[in-house]
Amino acid sequence: MRSVWNGSISFGLVSIPVKVFPGSEERRLDLDMLDKRDHSRIRYKRVNEKTGKEVEWGDIVKGYKKDESYIVLEDEDFEQANMKKSKTIDIEEFVDEEEVAEVLFKKPYFLKPAKDGEKSYQLLLKALTKTKKLGVATFVMRQKEHLTLIGVYEEVLVLYLIRFLDEIRDPAELEVPGAKVGKKEVDMAISLIEQYTSSFDFSKYKDVYNEQLMKIIETKESGKTSKAEKVDTTPTAASDLMEKLKASLERKKSRKVS
Repeated sequence: MRSVWNGSISFGLVSIPVKVFPGSEERRLDLDMLDKRDHSRIRYKRVNEKTGKEVEWGDIVKGYKKDESYIVLEDEDFEQANMKKSKTIDIEEFVDEEEVAEVLFKKPYFLKPAKDGEKSYQLLLKALTKTKKLGVATFVMRQKEHLTLIGVYEEVLVLYLIRFLDEIRDPAELEVPGAKVGKKEVDMAISLIEQYTSSFDFSKYKDVYNEQLMKIIETKESGKTSKAEKVDTTPTAASDLMEKLKASLERKKSRKVS
């Protein structure tokens, strides 16, 4: 696995050299876009707006448009924008794990100690484990500043990219309508939740979408057609809520017995 960033974590006066590795991967089938008329692949080219000619990656730079011209930025300019944050993940404070809303989380990265960083790495790992804290830090990766949380997962330091507050949309924009719900209905819903409550087992949740899509591809390859599964999406009427809740409780009980 290739690292995506090399630098160090700092907290207080302690500096830990680390390498950052992706902690997740996209699970998608590799599908190509085709012209529906003859199934030829669609190609995208980087084309010069004036000449219409294709441009090689090595000849492409980034620029900021100012008035009618561009100010061209080099790789060094992005690093110099904040040299320290380009090289250091600086932990500014620690917070309790339960204080952090999950809506903030974006993507995990695993941290591995670099040369001479083994002991200080284990020190931070054990301290975070015992205190159940998360380190709040900022750093620059891929020409973008990130707000992050540093915690522990499976005996490894993990860095979570999280969203800045101004990246979270105001839920009030949804204008969610209110509705009166009776105490009996709430109590019944709580009972249903309690019946379905168990210890979280990460391993039992599988991404089956790709498997099912692959089956459809194989069926089409054989010249057959697959039947679409019927899914009932009829919304539960307000007058039927109690009846549906009771039926759900009974179904859960009968499954436990069987």
